[in-house]
Amino acid sequence: MPKLLESQEIENWLMKNQGWSLSADQKSITKKFKFTNFVAAFSWMTSIALVAEKMDHHPDWANVYNKVDISLTTHDAGGITKLDLELASYMDSSYEK
Repeated sequence: MPKLLESQEIENWLMKNQGWSLSADQKSITKKFKFTNFVAAFSWMTSIALVAEKMDHHPDWANVYNKVDISLTTHDAGGITKLDLELASYMDSSYEK
């Protein structure tokens, strides 16, 4: 099972990664992505799904038209692990503004 990150590690990462925030219960990181249209949003989600499957680490997400709301947590660890930060970083790098 992945190891939970210390709160200071999470805070340091959040300060370096624009747009991500800590959930109210401090067990996940969240971000809202906006795209030009539904096809762009869904295409991005599909590309992320392939990576998430390879990582065996799946996001909690919701899509409404051109918006995708993301919540990342490691359910079996009960909070935020390195896997969440890695997937979040990949999401940011693959997002076309």
